[in-house]
Amino acid sequence: MKRHAWSDHLILIAGVLFMITPIWLIFASSTHDPNTIISDGLQWTIGDNLIGIYHEAWTNSLGFSGAVTAKTMMINSMIMGLGFAIGKIVIAITAAYALVYFRLPYATLWFWLIFVTLLLPLEVRIIPSYEVVAKLGMLNSYSGLVFPLIASATATFFFRQFFRTVPDELLEAAQLDNAGPFRFLIDILMPLSRTMMAAIFIIMFVDGWNQYLWPIMMTTDESYNTIVMGIKQILSNISETSLPRYDYAFAMVILAMLPPILVVIIFQRWFVKGLVESEK
Repeated sequence: MKRHAWSDHLILIAGVLFMITPIWLIFASSTHDPNTIISDGLQWTIGDNLIGIYHEAWTNSLGFSGAVTAKTMMINSMIMGLGFAIGKIVIAITAAYALVYFRLPYATLWFWLIFVTLLLPLEVRIIPSYEVVAKLGMLNSYSGLVFPLIASATATFFFRQFFRTVPDELLEAAQLDNAGPFRFLIDILMPLSRTMMAAIFIIMFVDGWNQYLWPIMMTTDESYNTIVMGIKQILSNISETSLPRYDYAFAMVILAMLPPILVVIIFQRWFVKGLVESEK
């Protein structure tokens, strides 16, 4: 048993090192002078410009018009990530609640129509979606970035399956206490769903944070650029300069990774419980 335990731990450690090594190389290299990176390649040790490069990336505009910095783009990405996560959870909970607890005609058919939308990813419907958003005057706006994509068939499916496992006795007890549908949802179902909401929140936040295709279609104003769009533009401009600012680009990459990592760390336990917990 001990031999198997040691081998399992060695495999896990090797996997962790395999994942962390590229991140460390990018972080360490970002603290070195661009000439050092060009002449000697990626660096394993931390250089002398640790604070300076991240302060520059956070406050200075490089390759963008106006005052667009990493701070501006990360705020935009945060709005998009939180809008995706919170919006999808709210829409999914209300849709699942209606499908399970309301006597909707053809409720099962409505659910499968919602679920079938998984066969139509954003790439398939991006042109009609763009046309609708443009006609509504939502281009170059946070509402245009978030609202058209907050409906989620996956989250609706998970919440529907979860609500169907809630004992009927809870609904009967709420009715005896004269609790209406809204109070039953807020006071009983949502506290029971907190681990599921945490799991969905992580998935949807990371999905919203990493969006690239939709923001680049919706925005022409650089003040609405997300951090992913900014990194892509900086990497595209590197080859056009006499002194490529690899340190600046690497610092942007590290900054872009921090919020998703923090969200996963904060909600890690709830995320695991939301995926595997079966007791209510």
